[in-house]
Amino acid sequence: FISFLLKNKDEQVHKKLGYCGCVCKLSLRAPERAEFWGDIAKDFFWKTKHAGQFLDYNFDVTKGEIFIKCMEGASTNICYNLLDRNVNEHKLGDKVAFYWEGNEPGDELTVTYRELLRRVCQFANVLKSQGVKKGDRVSIYMPMVVELVVAMLACVRIGAVHSIVFAGFSAESLCERIMDSQCSLLITADGFYRGDKLINLKLIADEALQKCRDKGFPLQRCIMLKHLSKEVPWNPEVDLCWFTLLCGVSDECEPEWCDSEDPLFILYTSGSTGKPKGVLHTVGGYMLYAATTFKLVFDYQPDDVYWCTADIGWITGHSYITYGPLANGATSVLFEGLPTYPDVSRMWEIVDKYHVSKFYTAPTAIRLLMKYGSEPVQKYKRQSLKVLGTVGEPINPEAWQWYYTVVGEKRCPIVDTFWQTETGGHVLTPLPAATPMKPGSATFPFFGVVPAILNESGEELEGPSEGYLVFKQPWPGVMRTVYGNHQRFETTYFRKFPGYYVTGDGCRRDEDGYYWITGRIDDMLNVSGHLLSTAEVESALVEHEAVAEAAVVGRPHAVKGESLYCFVTLTDGVTYSCSLEAELKKQVREKIGAIATPDYIQNAPGLPKTRSGKIMRRVLRKIARNDRDLGDVSTLADSSVIEQLFQNRCCTAV
Repeated sequence: FISFLLKNKDEQVHKKLGYCGCVCKLSLRAPERAEFWGDIAKDFFWKTKHAGQFLDYNFDVTKGEIFIKCMEGASTNICYNLLDRNVNEHKLGDKVAFYWEGNEPGDELTVTYRELLRRVCQFANVLKSQGVKKGDRVSIYMPMVVELVVAMLACVRIGAVHSIVFAGFSAESLCERIMDSQCSLLITADGFYRGDKLINLKLIADEALQKCRDKGFPLQRCIMLKHLSKEVPWNPEVDLCWFTLLCGVSDECEPEWCDSEDPLFILYTSGSTGKPKGVLHTVGGYMLYAATTFKLVFDYQPDDVYWCTADIGWITGHSYITYGPLANGATSVLFEGLPTYPDVSRMWEIVDKYHVSKFYTAPTAIRLLMKYGSEPVQKYKRQSLKVLGTVGEPINPEAWQWYYTVVGEKRCPIVDTFWQTETGGHVLTPLPAATPMKPGSATFPFFGVVPAILNESGEELEGPSEGYLVFKQPWPGVMRTVYGNHQRFETTYFRKFPGYYVTGDGCRRDEDGYYWITGRIDDMLNVSGHLLSTAEVESALVEHEAVAEAAVVGRPHAVKGESLYCFVTLTDGVTYSCSLEAELKKQVREKIGAIATPDYIQNAPGLPKTRSGKIMRRVLRKIARNDRDLGDVSTLADSSVIEQLFQNRCCTAV
């Protein structure tokens, strides 16, 4: 029956929730056995078959060390399953793997599965010639080019562990990540354009390597791709040219067979305090989970053209640009540019150009484009679109409606996905045409995922409720540890509520069983004994036609416990005024109630966001309190907005 659901794409079948319910029950039964995921694993190549317990784990710190193991003892190679299997077994060698669209319109490249396999094998041999071997860590600091995919797959082909660092990070951030994961090699590029802004990537990489040397970690080799063919500083003792290294190198490379629980990659995510966490994912379970979530959540069909607008430097790009799509033999768009360059209709031009059928982007991008109205969208037909997705943060109902009505013309289901770097793939998500949609809700758990909502005492809440979102058992794609610091892994995710994986997010479950992410748990505000969701207040503010974006944080209050401090970014042409502030307060009162009336509203021309588009609310909390001890802000896309926000603080918020 599982194979039937995975392969049968009749829309009428998918509309029958009873079928999905049966599969869901099967996926939850005895996770240590192979009834559900074991059947899916049969679609992949395993050099050594799995024997014994499929899944073994401990989520309870009071019972010993936390661990998760999936199909331990089985051996495979994820690159082989993504490329060799599709070229040789599935006969997809001539199928397009990527349509690469550069920053400038007209700058494009098409790469087939056969060509991608050839290039990956060739570069894998280059890595081996530089002494890279199984288990070694390789840092990759590159723009959104095909060579980035080649580099990461070449690493995993020979059993090396890639650590991709987003190409917008500073030299200090790159240095910190190289040193923490003890990388033996850095792969970078000379530079790239992001819109009309030149990013001199090699200069930043050189500065990072110097910082590593100054701290006693002299990285010996740096491979550089000439993407822009610009003159850059060159250190012949360290620097190696990508294209020179490829000359005369064989394009055949046998894969290194790895245990299912061998490390696959390390990806860093910032914590509220301390240094970034190196989230470690492993080979077998991550492969199964990324492939299956991609296939079902986007209702993937062989003739689809899929486009995820994320950067590969983030987990969304790992799972849903590289690993998930390639495991399914999908054709994807790989985009180097910005949604607003050279104009705000760029995304819809690309959708029509490549006949994109499945489109996955962030709510922050949707809200950005909403500011410009429907005309830039309606310049293009978008008739190929079938499924729309959102990722990165909860989408407010107003943005959801615009996305559904204007972009999808009310004919494309929206999959509002909730997941984390740590989860490896979607954990709460609708399934297209199977899940009745509720704007702003991540709906239900994916197969094999068991969520619960806890109160502050760690008691499970039944029925409609709100509290801490946790998970009761693992799924194959969940992280295994924080690289080099297993104690931090246990403390961060399992110490607060023994027996559960703690997401750090708040969640509401409604009377129909739908899950609504309310934001990071420290974004839940307790105002005069009432628990308020920042997302709910933000949504009420954004409903006003003058507001393009809003962010709400708590500020200590002597009487109420917490007060509401709101930051609003206005739509183009609107001027902030006392009368507008009064209107906004009235709107929130009317939408939620008097208890939610904002205490402070600050005009914010820009909000502090990470490079993945998430608003950094802990920084906003510091600004609201006039506290300049901001902690780690290395992930901010534009740190200049911080000083502006401090200067614009509400004068009454002393």
